[in-house]
Amino acid sequence: MERDTRPSWDAYFISIARLVSGRSTCLRRKVGAVLVKDRRILSTGYNGAPSGLKHCLEIGCLRDELKVPSGQRHELCRALHAEQNVIVQAAYYGTPVAGSILYCTNLPCIICTKMLINAGILSIYYDEGYADGMSRSMLEEAGVELIQLAGAAKMSSNKD
Repeated sequence: MERDTRPSWDAYFISIARLVSGRSTCLRRKVGAVLVKDRRILSTGYNGAPSGLKHCLEIGCLRDELKVPSGQRHELCRALHAEQNVIVQAAYYGTPVAGSILYCTNLPCIICTKMLINAGILSIYYDEGYADGMSRSMLEEAGVELIQLAGAAKMSSNKD
C-alpha cells in the first residue's frame, strides 16, 4: 500500500464540482461547476434561481409543468446554470477567469458554451453528456479542449 496515494488534480477538482452540485435547487438535474487556474479554485457555481428569488424546490418546476424536453427552451427556467453562476460569481468578486479550466458535472449546454468561450475558458472537464450536440462543435471550433472524466474518482500518486 502506497502512503502518498491521493486524488489526481482532475479527480480532486471534479469531486469538488460534484460536492458543489449538492447545493443545486433544480428538480431535474443537479449540476456543479468549479473554475480553476494554476491549480487554484477561482469560483464555484451550481444551478438555481437568482439570489433572493424563490427556488424550484419551493414553487415547482415550470419546465416539468410544460413538459419541456431536456436541452430545449432554456429560457423557460427560473434557474441559472452552474456554468453561468460560476462566471457570474467570479465577476461579482472581480476575479478574472480568462485562461482557466472548468470542471463541471455535465457537458455545458449551447448557451453556457458560448459564455465559456467568450470568458476565455481553455479547457472543460466534465462527468456526463448533455442533450445539446451543438455545444461540442462550437467548443471544437473555438479550440476549447473538452475532456470527459469517466470515473474520475481514480487515485494517483502525485508528488506535486
